[in-house]
Amino acid sequence: MKTILATTYAVNPYKGSEDGMGWNFVLQIARFNKVIAITRENNRQAIEKFMLQNPNDIYSNMTFLYFDLPYWMRFWKKGNRGAMFYYLLWQKGIVSFINNQKIQYDIVHNVNFHNDWTPSYLWKLGKPFVWGPVGHHPLIPSQYLAPYSKKYWIKDRLTWMVKQYFWKFSYNLHRCKNQASHIWCMNESVPEILELSNNFSINPSVATQDFGWSEQQKNETFTVISAGRFVPLKGFDLTIEAFAKMIKSMPHEDKKNCQLILVGNGPEEGMLQKKCAKNNIEHQVKFISWLERDVLMHMFKTSSVFLFPSHEGAGMVVAEALSFGLPVICLQNEGPGEFINETCGIKIKMSNYENTSEALSEALKSLYFDSNKRNKLRVGARKRFENIFHWDRRGEQLQKIYAEL
Repeated sequence: MKTILATTYAVNPYKGSEDGMGWNFVLQIARFNKVIAITRENNRQAIEKFMLQNPNDIYSNMTFLYFDLPYWMRFWKKGNRGAMFYYLLWQKGIVSFINNQKIQYDIVHNVNFHNDWTPSYLWKLGKPFVWGPVGHHPLIPSQYLAPYSKKYWIKDRLTWMVKQYFWKFSYNLHRCKNQASHIWCMNESVPEILELSNNFSINPSVATQDFGWSEQQKNETFTVISAGRFVPLKGFDLTIEAFAKMIKSMPHEDKKNCQLILVGNGPEEGMLQKKCAKNNIEHQVKFISWLERDVLMHMFKTSSVFLFPSHEGAGMVVAEALSFGLPVICLQNEGPGEFINETCGIKIKMSNYENTSEALSEALKSLYFDSNKRNKLRVGARKRFENIFHWDRRGEQLQKIYAEL
């Protein structure tokens, strides 16, 4: 059994997304090794509360240390504002913090944030160094930003320019990737962008736990569900357009049997509601703000299909949907498109906006009218989760990486 020193900037067992992934990665490391996890001070209360309320023998393999820069170096950081810049400073400062702890460890692992364009400095510690999972959101094709304000196109292009600068010119990023003993790439675009030739693997970063499922679908209503922030990256406008096209082409009795549930919130919620009204489907679309995790999981369990035309480079909710045997309809891209195959869902090739929404609509109809196909994909989705997207699979991948160093 080795001792892994892991930097986990975001860790919160009560949250999902980056924070929840940080917690679960620590747990998975601890299945096979000792882990010393270093995270921010503001995560201490949640971690200690959860461990007190949920006793587990695995905690004996886990030690948490807490590090933050002095207040005068972080007073300007408020919530997500300034998070990326502070993370860069935090990564630099953590090397001295580790050296001052006088602790013994075998391998260092920079677990999160999961950006492949922000460098880690853990290689300076002189131990075998694992970087990742790392990746990036790809550039959103212009046709999919057309329904939104021009500011989103500008922001997406400027962000891409920043990433390009780091990839091409950052000395520290080049040192990071060249000194890494192993780089965990979250999709196939990462080794290409980073120009890697060896010492890397390609595996999804996202995973989820098993909330249970039933092979026999109990709901009679054909329920299409999607979840996420209401921002252009998530593609909810395409979700609504596809559902509207499906409804308009169906017989009256079938129309009454369909509903769309959108779970989340965000700055474009009003725009999306107007799009529903314009398509005369507002009575069949439910907007639900973020729910407690167990309530959201129940909604997944009683749905028919997960529609997720997102443009992101990952997608935690896809893993969650698969765990409930939900067939997934997504775009053929670097994110969800690499998670889904013909056994568990339908991938739509990217095209112009109209063709894309039409193809998404046809995929929905094929699952509505062909219950055998839907049931086959339900079983395939559950198997895909068990084989690829269960958290235990991440632990096994980690152990394989550590064992080979």
